[in-house]
Amino acid sequence: MPKNRLLISALALALVQIGFLSWIIASRAAILRNGQEVLLKVEPVDPRDLLRGDYVRLGYDISNIPAKLVANAPAGQSWTAAGPIFVRVKKDADGFWNATSASLGKAPATPPADGEVELRGEVSSSWTMDENATLRVDYGIERFYLPEGEGLAIERDMRVRSFGILAAVDKNGTPQIKALMDGETKLYAEPLY
Repeated sequence: MPKNRLLISALALALVQIGFLSWIIASRAAILRNGQEVLLKVEPVDPRDLLRGDYVRLGYDISNIPAKLVANAPAGQSWTAAGPIFVRVKKDADGFWNATSASLGKAPATPPADGEVELRGEVSSSWTMDENATLRVDYGIERFYLPEGEGLAIERDMRVRSFGILAAVDKNGTPQIKALMDGETKLYAEPLY
């Protein structure tokens, strides 16, 4: 009888794990399939990881948010706690999306205006509120893995012409990378599954 219980427990645990992994994969695919598309201008940071292969570590124009765009920034105070930030972006004439406003801690009560999309990020640095202060924001889309041997060439090309990340953003502001863009050319697209 104890053998049967152990077998049933192991099967139940395996089903829970499979269900959880399936939920994660399906959630990501839903964002890629149904999310609002935004094109973010990128710059390379570091192209390789010896253990994981080639990738491009990405920094975005919206990775450094001027504190003056943060509606609820504590005036004249230091901010040291890392935490959520909601950044509203809007498409510019060049096709890239740029920050228009931000809110610390929670999303603003008013929905984004027409043509705006709200991204959820995490403040990753401390700052003191003054006219030149900026907040460093991570969105969870700062790495893009590439086929073996292509990271250095793409990093070099990024330094001489404009590259972008086509991201899909769900209704909660969570972004997922859909594709790496070289101008109008889609270099690499992420599969749904």
